[in-house]
Amino acid sequence: MRKAFLVFAITSLSIIGILGYVNSKFLLLLLIFVPLILMGFYDMYQSKHTIRNNFPLLGRMRYLLEELGPELRQYFIETDTDGKPFNRLQRSMIYQRSKHVSSNKPFGTQLDVYDTGYEWINHSLNAIPFDKLAENPRIKIGSSQCAKPYYASMFNISAMSYGSLSKNAVQALNAGAKIGDFFHNTGEGGLSPYHLEGGDVVWNIGTGYFSTRTPDGKFSVEEFSKRATLDNVKMIEIKFSQGAKPGHGGILPKAKVTDEIANIRLVSKGHDIISPPKHSAFSTPLELMDFVKLLRENSGGKPIGMKLCVGNKSEFIAICKAMVQTKTYFDFITVDGGEGGTGAAPPEYSDHVGMPMRDAIAFVYDCLKGFGIKDEIKIIASGKVVSGFDIIRTLSLGADLCNSARGMMMALGCIQALECHANTCPTGVATQDPDLVKGLVPQEKSVRVAQYQKETVHSALELMASAGLHHPDEVTRDVVSTRVERNVVETFAQTFPEIPTGCLINEESVPSSFLYFWRKASVERF
Repeated sequence: MRKAFLVFAITSLSIIGILGYVNSKFLLLLLIFVPLILMGFYDMYQSKHTIRNNFPLLGRMRYLLEELGPELRQYFIETDTDGKPFNRLQRSMIYQRSKHVSSNKPFGTQLDVYDTGYEWINHSLNAIPFDKLAENPRIKIGSSQCAKPYYASMFNISAMSYGSLSKNAVQALNAGAKIGDFFHNTGEGGLSPYHLEGGDVVWNIGTGYFSTRTPDGKFSVEEFSKRATLDNVKMIEIKFSQGAKPGHGGILPKAKVTDEIANIRLVSKGHDIISPPKHSAFSTPLELMDFVKLLRENSGGKPIGMKLCVGNKSEFIAICKAMVQTKTYFDFITVDGGEGGTGAAPPEYSDHVGMPMRDAIAFVYDCLKGFGIKDEIKIIASGKVVSGFDIIRTLSLGADLCNSARGMMMALGCIQALECHANTCPTGVATQDPDLVKGLVPQEKSVRVAQYQKETVHSALELMASAGLHHPDEVTRDVVSTRVERNVVETFAQTFPEIPTGCLINEESVPSSFLYFWRKASVERF
Protein backbone atom coordinates (compact mmCIF):
# COMPACT_ATOMS: atom_id res chain seq x y z
CA MET A 1 0.00 0.00 0.00
CA ARG A 2 2.93 2.33 0.69
CA LYS A 3 4.28 1.60 -2.81
CA ALA A 4 0.87 2.28 -4.30
CA PHE A 5 0.80 5.66 -2.57
CA LEU A 6 4.24 6.57 -3.92
CA VAL A 7 3.14 5.66 -7.45
CA PHE A 8 -0.02 7.76 -6.95
CA ALA A 9 1.99 10.74 -5.69
CA ILE A 10 4.62 10.67 -8.47
CA THR A 11 2.04 10.08 -11.20
CA SER A 12 -0.29 12.84 -9.92
CA LEU A 13 2.50 15.42 -9.70
CA SER A 14 3.81 14.48 -13.16
CA ILE A 15 0.41 14.74 -14.84
CA ILE A 16 -0.43 18.03 -13.11
CA GLY A 17 3.00 19.42 -14.04
CA ILE A 18 2.59 18.52 -17.71
CA LEU A 19 -0.99 19.87 -17.85
CA GLY A 20 0.07 23.01 -16.01
CA TYR A 21 2.79 23.61 -18.57
CA VAL A 22 0.18 23.37 -21.33
CA ASN A 23 -2.52 25.39 -19.51
CA SER A 24 -1.86 27.36 -16.32
CA LYS A 25 -5.42 26.68 -15.12
CA PHE A 26 -4.44 23.13 -14.30
CA LEU A 27 -2.01 24.43 -11.69
CA LEU A 28 -5.08 24.93 -9.48
CA LEU A 29 -5.13 21.17 -9.12
CA LEU A 30 -1.94 21.51 -7.13
CA LEU A 31 -3.96 23.21 -4.40
CA ILE A 32 -5.94 20.00 -4.03
CA PHE A 33 -3.40 17.23 -4.60
CA VAL A 34 -0.25 18.63 -3.00
CA PRO A 35 -1.75 18.87 0.54
CA LEU A 36 -3.10 15.32 0.19
CA ILE A 37 0.29 14.05 -0.95
CA LEU A 38 2.05 15.83 1.92
CA MET A 39 -0.42 14.28 4.38
CA GLY A 40 0.36 10.88 2.88
CA PHE A 41 4.12 11.33 3.29
CA TYR A 42 3.57 12.43 6.89
CA ASP A 43 1.53 9.29 7.52
CA MET A 44 4.35 7.12 6.15
CA TYR A 45 6.91 8.50 8.56
CA GLN A 46 4.87 8.90 11.74
CA SER A 47 4.93 6.00 14.24
CA LYS A 48 1.89 6.51 16.48
CA HIS A 49 -0.77 5.02 14.18
CA THR A 50 -0.04 1.72 12.47
CA ILE A 51 -3.01 1.92 10.09
CA ARG A 52 -1.91 5.33 8.75
CA ASN A 53 1.70 4.14 8.46
CA ASN A 54 0.78 1.06 6.47
CA PHE A 55 -2.00 2.74 4.47
CA PRO A 56 -0.93 6.37 3.94
CA LEU A 57 -3.80 8.82 3.43
CA LEU A 58 -6.34 6.01 2.92
CA GLY A 59 -5.95 4.97 6.56
CA ARG A 60 -7.40 8.31 7.65
CA MET A 61 -10.78 7.19 6.34
CA ARG A 62 -11.03 4.84 9.31
CA TYR A 63 -11.20 7.72 11.76
CA LEU A 64 -13.71 9.61 9.63
CA LEU A 65 -15.98 6.57 9.39
CA GLU A 66 -15.67 5.94 13.15
CA GLU A 67 -16.71 9.52 13.85
CA LEU A 68 -19.68 9.34 11.49
CA GLY A 69 -20.62 5.81 12.61
CA PRO A 70 -23.47 6.67 15.02
CA GLU A 71 -25.12 8.96 12.48
CA LEU A 72 -24.68 6.48 9.61
CA ARG A 73 -26.21 3.67 11.65
CA GLN A 74 -29.04 5.86 12.93
CA TYR A 75 -30.13 7.23 9.55
CA PHE A 76 -29.23 4.47 7.08
CA ILE A 77 -28.84 1.11 8.84
CA GLU A 78 -31.06 0.86 11.93
CA THR A 79 -34.61 -0.42 11.67
CA ASP A 80 -37.45 1.24 13.58
CA THR A 81 -37.00 -1.13 16.52
CA ASP A 82 -33.18 -0.99 16.58
CA GLY A 83 -31.04 1.67 18.20
CA LYS A 84 -29.67 2.03 21.70
CA PRO A 85 -30.45 3.30 24.24
CA PHE A 86 -33.63 4.49 22.47
CA ASN A 87 -34.88 3.08 19.18
CA ARG A 88 -36.31 5.03 16.27
CA LEU A 89 -39.92 4.37 17.32
CA GLN A 90 -39.30 5.92 20.73
CA ARG A 91 -37.38 8.87 19.35
CA SER A 92 -39.98 9.58 16.67
CA MET A 93 -42.77 9.49 19.25
CA ILE A 94 -40.97 12.10 21.38
CA TYR A 95 -40.27 14.37 18.41
CA GLN A 96 -43.85 14.14 17.18
CA ARG A 97 -45.39 14.86 20.56
CA SER A 98 -43.04 17.77 21.23
CA LYS A 99 -44.06 19.30 17.89
CA HIS A 100 -47.76 18.60 18.51
CA VAL A 101 -47.84 16.22 15.54
CA SER A 102 -49.92 13.05 15.75
CA SER A 103 -47.88 10.09 16.99
CA ASN A 104 -50.59 7.59 16.03
CA LYS A 105 -49.39 4.76 13.80
CA PRO A 106 -51.19 2.44 11.37
CA PHE A 107 -51.14 -1.28 10.63
CA GLY A 108 -50.46 -2.66 14.09
CA THR A 109 -47.41 -3.03 16.28
CA GLN A 110 -43.90 -3.69 14.97
CA LEU A 111 -42.98 -5.39 18.24
CA ASP A 112 -42.86 -9.18 18.59
CA VAL A 113 -45.67 -9.71 21.12
CA TYR A 114 -44.54 -13.32 21.69
CA ASP A 115 -40.95 -12.38 22.48
CA THR A 116 -39.69 -12.79 26.04
CA GLY A 117 -39.91 -9.44 27.84
CA TYR A 118 -42.92 -8.10 25.92
CA GLU A 119 -45.22 -6.14 28.28
CA TRP A 120 -48.79 -4.88 28.11
CA ILE A 121 -51.54 -3.14 30.09
CA ASN A 122 -54.40 -5.29 31.41
CA HIS A 123 -57.35 -3.17 30.32
CA SER A 124 -60.80 -3.32 31.94
CA LEU A 125 -64.27 -3.96 30.57
CA ASN A 126 -65.28 -1.17 32.94
CA ALA A 127 -63.08 1.45 31.26
CA ILE A 128 -63.53 5.09 32.26
CA PRO A 129 -64.46 7.75 29.67
CA PHE A 130 -61.45 9.95 29.05
CA ASP A 131 -63.36 13.14 29.76
CA LYS A 132 -63.91 11.98 33.36
CA LEU A 133 -60.18 12.18 34.16
CA ALA A 134 -58.25 15.16 35.47
CA GLU A 135 -55.93 16.65 32.82
CA ASN A 136 -52.90 16.76 35.11
CA PRO A 137 -53.49 14.98 38.44
CA ARG A 138 -51.26 16.14 41.29
CA ILE A 139 -49.43 13.96 43.77
CA LYS A 140 -48.83 15.38 47.25
CA ILE A 141 -45.20 15.17 48.36
CA GLY A 142 -44.73 15.87 52.04
CA SER A 143 -44.66 13.65 55.12
CA SER A 144 -46.36 14.46 58.41
CA GLN A 145 -43.17 16.35 59.31
CA CYS A 146 -43.24 18.60 56.24
CA ALA A 147 -44.54 22.16 56.74
CA LYS A 148 -44.67 23.05 53.02
CA PRO A 149 -45.78 20.02 50.97
CA TYR A 150 -45.51 20.22 47.19
CA TYR A 151 -48.16 19.00 44.74
CA ALA A 152 -46.26 17.49 41.82
CA SER A 153 -47.19 16.45 38.31
CA MET A 154 -46.87 12.74 37.51
CA PHE A 155 -44.16 13.46 34.87
CA ASN A 156 -41.26 15.87 35.40
CA ILE A 157 -37.73 16.82 34.31
CA SER A 158 -35.07 14.60 35.83
CA ALA A 159 -31.71 15.73 37.24
CA MET A 160 -29.44 17.35 34.63
CA SER A 161 -26.84 19.92 35.65
CA TYR A 162 -25.98 23.25 34.11
CA GLY A 163 -22.52 22.44 32.86
CA SER A 164 -23.50 19.07 31.52
CA LEU A 165 -26.26 20.92 29.66
CA SER A 166 -25.92 24.29 27.99
CA LYS A 167 -27.35 27.52 29.34
CA ASN A 168 -29.93 27.60 26.55
CA ALA A 169 -30.99 24.02 27.27
CA VAL A 170 -31.49 24.74 30.98
CA GLN A 171 -33.46 27.90 30.17
CA ALA A 172 -35.69 25.99 27.75
CA LEU A 173 -36.32 23.20 30.27
CA ASN A 174 -37.15 25.63 33.05
CA ALA A 175 -39.47 27.68 30.85
CA GLY A 176 -41.14 24.46 29.67
CA ALA A 177 -41.69 23.41 33.29
CA LYS A 178 -43.31 26.77 33.98
CA ILE A 179 -45.61 26.49 30.95
CA GLY A 180 -46.66 22.94 31.80
CA ASP A 181 -46.72 23.28 35.62
CA PHE A 182 -44.27 20.47 36.41
CA PHE A 183 -40.92 20.50 38.18
CA HIS A 184 -37.35 20.81 36.93
CA ASN A 185 -34.58 19.00 38.84
CA THR A 186 -31.30 20.95 38.83
CA GLY A 187 -28.96 17.99 38.86
CA GLU A 188 -25.99 18.04 41.23
CA GLY A 189 -24.22 20.89 39.39
CA GLY A 190 -25.67 23.60 41.58
CA LEU A 191 -28.49 26.11 41.49
CA SER A 192 -27.86 28.44 38.54
CA PRO A 193 -29.72 31.65 37.60
CA TYR A 194 -31.18 29.73 34.66
CA HIS A 195 -32.98 27.38 37.05
CA LEU A 196 -34.69 30.34 38.67
CA GLU A 197 -36.51 31.87 35.72
CA GLY A 198 -39.99 30.85 36.80
CA GLY A 199 -40.33 27.07 36.75
CA ASP A 200 -40.67 24.94 39.90
CA VAL A 201 -37.27 23.60 40.94
CA VAL A 202 -36.03 20.57 42.86
CA TRP A 203 -32.54 21.40 44.11
CA ASN A 204 -30.33 18.33 43.85
CA ILE A 205 -27.41 18.38 46.31
CA GLY A 206 -24.69 15.84 45.62
CA THR A 207 -21.47 14.89 47.30
CA GLY A 208 -19.68 17.96 45.91
CA TYR A 209 -22.21 20.29 47.60
CA PHE A 210 -22.14 22.62 44.60
CA SER A 211 -23.69 26.04 45.30
CA THR A 212 -23.71 25.21 49.01
CA ARG A 213 -20.09 24.49 49.91
CA THR A 214 -17.22 25.96 51.85
CA PRO A 215 -13.90 26.66 50.07
CA ASP A 216 -12.63 23.24 51.14
CA GLY A 217 -15.68 21.43 49.75
CA LYS A 218 -17.68 20.86 52.93
CA PHE A 219 -21.42 21.50 53.28
CA SER A 220 -22.29 25.11 54.17
CA VAL A 221 -25.50 25.71 56.11
CA GLU A 222 -25.34 29.43 55.33
CA GLU A 223 -25.09 28.96 51.56
CA PHE A 224 -27.81 26.33 51.70
CA SER A 225 -30.30 28.45 53.62
CA LYS A 226 -29.68 31.41 51.29
CA ARG A 227 -30.82 29.39 48.27
CA ALA A 228 -33.19 26.79 49.72
CA THR A 229 -35.63 29.44 50.90
CA LEU A 230 -36.07 30.94 47.41
CA ASP A 231 -39.66 30.75 46.14
CA ASN A 232 -38.82 28.75 43.01
CA VAL A 233 -37.10 26.02 45.03
CA LYS A 234 -39.92 23.65 45.98
CA MET A 235 -38.04 20.56 47.20
CA ILE A 236 -34.51 19.49 48.22
CA GLU A 237 -32.98 16.21 47.02
CA ILE A 238 -29.90 14.64 48.62
CA LYS A 239 -28.12 12.76 45.86
CA PHE A 240 -26.34 9.57 46.87
CA SER A 241 -25.82 8.09 43.43
CA GLN A 242 -27.10 8.15 39.86
CA GLY A 243 -27.81 5.39 37.40
CA ALA A 244 -25.01 6.34 35.00
CA LYS A 245 -22.23 5.83 37.55
CA PRO A 246 -23.42 4.70 40.99
CA GLY A 247 -20.71 4.85 43.63
CA HIS A 248 -18.46 6.91 41.35
CA GLY A 249 -19.38 10.58 41.74
CA GLY A 250 -20.27 13.11 39.06
CA ILE A 251 -17.85 14.13 36.32
CA LEU A 252 -17.75 17.45 34.46
CA PRO A 253 -14.85 17.55 31.94
CA LYS A 254 -12.71 20.68 32.21
CA ALA A 255 -13.59 21.59 28.61
CA LYS A 256 -17.10 22.36 29.86
CA VAL A 257 -16.05 24.37 32.94
CA THR A 258 -16.50 28.06 32.15
CA ASP A 259 -15.94 30.95 34.56
CA GLU A 260 -19.69 31.20 35.11
CA ILE A 261 -20.07 27.49 35.89
CA ALA A 262 -17.16 27.63 38.35
CA ASN A 263 -18.79 30.60 40.11
CA ILE A 264 -22.18 28.88 40.31
CA ARG A 265 -20.65 25.70 41.72
CA LEU A 266 -18.29 27.62 44.04
CA VAL A 267 -15.23 25.82 42.65
CA SER A 268 -12.06 26.72 40.73
CA LYS A 269 -11.70 26.03 37.00
CA GLY A 270 -8.95 24.57 34.81
CA HIS A 271 -9.52 20.93 35.74
CA ASP A 272 -12.19 18.22 35.64
CA ILE A 273 -14.79 18.69 38.37
CA ILE A 274 -15.22 15.29 40.02
CA SER A 275 -17.60 14.82 42.91
CA PRO A 276 -16.44 12.57 45.77
CA PRO A 277 -17.99 9.08 45.78
CA LYS A 278 -19.65 9.68 49.17
CA HIS A 279 -20.96 12.46 51.40
CA SER A 280 -18.82 14.19 54.04
CA ALA A 281 -21.74 15.79 55.94
CA PHE A 282 -22.72 12.43 57.45
CA SER A 283 -21.28 8.93 57.64
CA THR A 284 -24.02 6.74 59.17
CA PRO A 285 -27.79 6.32 58.69
CA LEU A 286 -28.41 8.00 62.05
CA GLU A 287 -26.25 10.98 61.04
CA LEU A 288 -28.18 11.11 57.77
CA MET A 289 -31.40 11.59 59.74
CA ASP A 290 -29.79 14.53 61.56
CA PHE A 291 -28.83 15.97 58.16
CA VAL A 292 -32.44 15.62 56.96
CA LYS A 293 -33.62 17.57 60.02
CA LEU A 294 -30.99 20.25 59.34
CA LEU A 295 -32.13 20.69 55.72
CA ARG A 296 -35.80 20.72 56.69
CA GLU A 297 -35.25 23.42 59.31
CA ASN A 298 -33.08 25.62 57.08
CA SER A 299 -35.32 25.35 54.02
CA GLY A 300 -38.41 26.55 55.85
CA GLY A 301 -40.01 23.12 56.07
CA LYS A 302 -39.86 22.13 52.39
CA PRO A 303 -39.92 18.45 51.32
CA ILE A 304 -36.57 16.71 51.73
CA GLY A 305 -35.77 13.64 49.66
CA MET A 306 -32.95 11.42 48.56
CA LYS A 307 -31.88 10.07 45.19
CA LEU A 308 -30.10 6.76 44.79
CA CYS A 309 -29.35 3.92 42.48
CA VAL A 310 -29.85 0.86 44.70
CA GLY A 311 -26.73 -1.19 45.34
CA ASN A 312 -26.29 -3.09 48.61
CA LYS A 313 -29.80 -3.86 49.82
CA SER A 314 -28.72 -3.84 53.46
CA GLU A 315 -27.72 -0.17 53.21
CA PHE A 316 -31.15 0.98 52.13
CA ILE A 317 -32.74 -1.21 54.82
CA ALA A 318 -30.39 0.49 57.31
CA ILE A 319 -31.76 3.89 56.23
CA CYS A 320 -35.31 2.59 56.76
CA LYS A 321 -34.35 1.34 60.22
CA ALA A 322 -32.90 4.77 61.03
CA MET A 323 -36.10 6.50 59.89
CA VAL A 324 -38.20 4.23 62.12
CA GLN A 325 -35.84 4.54 65.11
CA THR A 326 -35.58 8.36 64.96
CA LYS A 327 -39.10 8.93 63.63
CA THR A 328 -37.56 11.19 61.01
CA TYR A 329 -38.84 10.58 57.48
CA PHE A 330 -37.83 11.51 53.99
CA ASP A 331 -40.67 13.14 52.08
CA PHE A 332 -39.68 11.43 48.82
CA ILE A 333 -37.14 8.97 47.45
CA THR A 334 -36.01 9.18 43.82
CA VAL A 335 -34.96 5.77 42.51
CA ASP A 336 -32.60 5.83 39.53
CA GLY A 337 -32.00 2.74 37.45
CA GLY A 338 -28.56 1.23 36.91
CA GLU A 339 -29.20 1.28 33.14
CA GLY A 340 -27.59 4.71 33.06
CA GLY A 341 -28.60 8.20 32.02
CA THR A 342 -27.26 11.45 30.60
CA GLY A 343 -24.09 11.55 32.70
CA ALA A 344 -20.67 10.67 31.27
CA ALA A 345 -19.34 7.50 32.89
CA PRO A 346 -16.79 4.71 32.45
CA PRO A 347 -18.41 1.87 30.44
CA GLU A 348 -18.05 -0.62 33.29
CA TYR A 349 -20.21 1.63 35.48
CA SER A 350 -22.85 2.26 32.85
CA ASP A 351 -23.05 -1.42 31.95
CA HIS A 352 -22.47 -3.36 35.16
CA VAL A 353 -23.01 -1.31 38.34
CA GLY A 354 -26.31 -0.65 40.08
CA MET A 355 -29.72 -2.33 40.27
CA PRO A 356 -31.96 -1.85 37.19
CA MET A 357 -34.88 0.48 37.82
CA ARG A 358 -37.76 -2.02 37.81
CA ASP A 359 -36.17 -4.25 40.42
CA ALA A 360 -35.12 -1.20 42.43
CA ILE A 361 -38.59 0.40 42.45
CA ALA A 362 -40.18 -2.83 43.66
CA PHE A 363 -37.49 -3.29 46.34
CA VAL A 364 -37.74 0.28 47.68
CA TYR A 365 -41.55 0.14 47.75
CA ASP A 366 -41.51 -3.19 49.62
CA CYS A 367 -38.98 -1.87 52.15
CA LEU A 368 -41.04 1.23 52.92
CA LYS A 369 -44.20 -0.85 53.16
CA GLY A 370 -42.46 -3.46 55.29
CA PHE A 371 -41.35 -0.81 57.77
CA GLY A 372 -44.81 0.75 57.77
CA ILE A 373 -43.65 4.16 56.49
CA LYS A 374 -44.77 4.15 52.84
CA ASP A 375 -47.67 6.52 53.61
CA GLU A 376 -45.10 9.14 54.65
CA ILE A 377 -42.87 8.87 51.59
CA LYS A 378 -43.47 9.21 47.84
CA ILE A 379 -41.34 7.27 45.33
CA ILE A 380 -40.14 8.99 42.15
CA ALA A 381 -38.96 6.75 39.31
CA SER A 382 -36.12 7.92 37.06
CA GLY A 383 -34.72 5.79 34.26
CA LYS A 384 -35.70 5.47 30.56
CA VAL A 385 -39.23 6.78 31.15
CA VAL A 386 -40.34 8.44 27.90
CA SER A 387 -43.89 7.25 27.16
CA GLY A 388 -47.27 6.93 28.81
CA PHE A 389 -46.76 3.17 29.06
CA ASP A 390 -43.37 3.70 30.75
CA ILE A 391 -45.13 5.83 33.37
CA ILE A 392 -47.85 3.25 34.05
CA ARG A 393 -45.26 0.46 34.24
CA THR A 394 -43.26 2.27 36.94
CA LEU A 395 -46.42 3.20 38.85
CA SER A 396 -47.42 -0.45 38.73
CA LEU A 397 -44.15 -1.43 40.41
CA GLY A 398 -44.68 1.02 43.26
CA ALA A 399 -43.65 4.51 42.08
CA ASP A 400 -45.93 7.50 42.69
CA LEU A 401 -44.60 9.72 39.88
CA CYS A 402 -41.82 9.78 37.28
CA ASN A 403 -38.92 11.88 36.03
CA SER A 404 -37.35 11.86 32.57
CA ALA A 405 -33.97 13.19 31.48
CA ARG A 406 -33.26 11.83 28.01
CA GLY A 407 -36.89 12.17 26.93
CA MET A 408 -36.78 15.87 27.79
CA MET A 409 -33.43 16.22 26.00
CA MET A 410 -34.96 14.78 22.83
CA ALA A 411 -37.89 17.16 23.19
CA LEU A 412 -35.23 19.90 23.09
CA GLY A 413 -33.90 18.46 19.82
CA CYS A 414 -31.31 15.89 20.95
CA ILE A 415 -30.67 13.39 18.12
CA GLN A 416 -28.92 10.74 20.26
CA ALA A 417 -25.55 11.57 18.71
CA LEU A 418 -23.87 10.06 21.83
CA GLU A 419 -21.53 13.05 22.25
CA CYS A 420 -22.83 14.30 25.63
CA HIS A 421 -19.39 13.94 27.22
CA ALA A 422 -17.32 15.47 24.43
CA ASN A 423 -18.56 19.10 24.37
CA THR A 424 -19.45 18.58 20.69
CA CYS A 425 -23.21 17.99 20.93
CA PRO A 426 -24.48 19.00 17.45
CA THR A 427 -27.84 20.21 18.75
CA GLY A 428 -26.49 22.56 21.43
CA VAL A 429 -28.09 20.59 24.28
CA ALA A 430 -25.07 19.04 26.04
CA THR A 431 -22.23 21.43 25.20
CA GLN A 432 -20.71 24.72 26.29
CA ASP A 433 -19.45 25.59 22.79
CA PRO A 434 -21.13 28.95 22.03
CA ASP A 435 -21.21 28.25 18.30
CA LEU A 436 -23.26 25.11 18.92
CA VAL A 437 -25.37 26.48 21.78
CA LYS A 438 -26.68 29.45 19.80
CA GLY A 439 -28.68 27.14 17.53
CA LEU A 440 -30.89 26.10 20.45
CA VAL A 441 -33.48 28.86 20.93
CA PRO A 442 -35.07 28.58 24.42
CA GLN A 443 -38.27 30.39 23.41
CA GLU A 444 -38.93 27.76 20.74
CA LYS A 445 -37.75 24.65 22.55
CA SER A 446 -39.53 25.41 25.84
CA VAL A 447 -42.86 25.04 24.08
CA ARG A 448 -41.79 21.65 22.76
CA VAL A 449 -40.76 20.47 26.23
CA ALA A 450 -44.14 21.51 27.64
CA GLN A 451 -46.01 19.92 24.74
CA TYR A 452 -44.12 16.63 25.05
CA GLN A 453 -44.82 16.45 28.79
CA LYS A 454 -48.50 17.25 28.30
CA GLU A 455 -48.99 14.64 25.58
CA THR A 456 -47.14 11.97 27.55
CA VAL A 457 -49.21 12.59 30.69
CA HIS A 458 -52.36 12.49 28.56
CA SER A 459 -51.26 9.14 27.12
CA ALA A 460 -50.65 7.73 30.61
CA LEU A 461 -54.09 8.93 31.76
CA GLU A 462 -55.76 7.27 28.78
CA LEU A 463 -54.04 4.00 29.64
CA MET A 464 -55.21 4.34 33.25
CA ALA A 465 -58.76 5.00 32.07
CA SER A 466 -58.63 1.92 29.85
CA ALA A 467 -57.63 -0.07 32.93
CA GLY A 468 -60.59 1.36 34.85
CA LEU A 469 -58.44 3.55 37.12
CA HIS A 470 -59.10 7.18 38.08
CA HIS A 471 -55.81 8.26 39.69
CA PRO A 472 -52.11 7.23 39.69
CA ASP A 473 -52.52 6.06 43.30
CA GLU A 474 -54.80 3.26 42.04
CA VAL A 475 -52.20 1.64 39.76
CA THR A 476 -51.15 -1.68 41.33
CA ARG A 477 -48.88 -4.57 40.37
CA ASP A 478 -51.61 -6.50 38.58
CA VAL A 479 -52.07 -3.76 35.95
CA VAL A 480 -49.07 -4.81 33.81
CA SER A 481 -48.27 -8.26 32.42
CA THR A 482 -44.92 -9.53 31.11
CA ARG A 483 -44.05 -12.52 28.93
CA VAL A 484 -41.32 -14.10 31.06
CA GLU A 485 -40.96 -17.11 28.75
CA ARG A 486 -42.33 -17.89 25.32
CA ASN A 487 -45.43 -19.52 26.82
CA VAL A 488 -45.41 -18.08 30.39
CA VAL A 489 -47.01 -14.76 31.34
CA GLU A 490 -46.91 -13.05 34.75
CA THR A 491 -48.24 -9.82 36.18
CA PHE A 492 -45.86 -7.72 38.25
CA ALA A 493 -47.85 -8.94 41.26
CA GLN A 494 -46.55 -12.45 40.49
CA THR A 495 -43.01 -11.40 39.51
CA PHE A 496 -42.62 -9.04 42.48
CA PRO A 497 -44.97 -10.36 45.20
CA GLU A 498 -45.66 -7.69 47.83
CA ILE A 499 -44.73 -8.24 51.45
CA PRO A 500 -47.11 -7.51 54.39
CA THR A 501 -47.23 -4.01 55.85
CA GLY A 502 -45.02 -3.73 58.96
CA CYS A 503 -43.33 -7.12 58.52
CA LEU A 504 -39.81 -5.62 58.56
CA ILE A 505 -40.13 -3.89 61.93
CA ASN A 506 -39.37 -7.03 64.01
CA GLU A 507 -37.05 -9.88 63.02
CA GLU A 508 -39.67 -12.52 63.82
CA SER A 509 -41.88 -11.41 60.92
CA VAL A 510 -39.20 -10.62 58.31
CA PRO A 511 -39.74 -12.65 55.07
CA SER A 512 -36.96 -15.08 54.25
CA SER A 513 -36.01 -13.15 51.08
CA PHE A 514 -35.21 -10.08 53.23
CA LEU A 515 -33.79 -11.75 56.34
CA TYR A 516 -30.09 -11.83 55.37
CA PHE A 517 -30.04 -8.17 54.37
CA TRP A 518 -32.20 -7.16 57.36
CA ARG A 519 -29.74 -8.74 59.79
CA LYS A 520 -26.80 -7.14 58.01
CA ALA A 521 -28.35 -3.64 58.11
CA SER A 522 -27.22 -1.36 60.94
CA VAL A 523 -28.18 2.23 61.74
CA GLU A 524 -24.57 2.75 62.90
CA ARG A 525 -22.99 2.26 59.48
CA PHE A 526 -23.63 2.11 55.75
